[in-house]
Amino acid sequence: MIGDKLVIEEYHEENGRRVAAACLPEIKKAGRIYTLTVAGESGSGKSETAATTAQELEKAGLRVAILGQDDYFVLPPKSNSAKRKEDISWVGLGEVKLALMDEHLRAAKAGEKTIVKPNVIFEEDRISEETISLEGIDVVIAEGTYTTALKEADFHAFIDKTYHDTLSHRQKRARDETEGAFIETVLEIEHKIISGHKSRAEIILPKQY
Repeated sequence: MIGDKLVIEEYHEENGRRVAAACLPEIKKAGRIYTLTVAGESGSGKSETAATTAQELEKAGLRVAILGQDDYFVLPPKSNSAKRKEDISWVGLGEVKLALMDEHLRAAKAGEKTIVKPNVIFEEDRISEETISLEGIDVVIAEGTYTTALKEADFHAFIDKTYHDTLSHRQKRARDETEGAFIETVLEIEHKIISGHKSRAEIILPKQY
């Protein structure tokens, strides 16, 4: 997503090392693009962990592409926030084009040379498109709150932090809704959904080391 920023700390680097170490043997055996996900609650460090996992895999000579769930929302960020306030039942899996994200993972595994994905431009509150080349790519990482639900992923990593643990990191990321009663309601709804996905993960990353 254009306009986002990452705040990488030692915790995220350790996460990246752990995920990469867990996946490397399977990646080498796959014989095709390997797909993995990094999921967790808001502010848990999904984007940072995906980035550091990519860095570790690149050290092993692999080429990595990252797909961010933020680009796959049905509505752009400010419009999505307004929709949530209008109808709180909008919060959940239906906000995200998970089927499209799964289709892009399937395409990668099938050897497609490119995918055309959404691309959110945060400041302009709009969604454009971008073409991603998969030529020479060895691993595709999909990161986001609900990505453990993706069926086309070979491996799922789950960060075991709740939204209660992540306030300071959410503030550092300077996302639109970081404080107030409404966002706490949203995060509680997300928490109930995401906590049910934890059991599907191949690796659980603890809240601290």
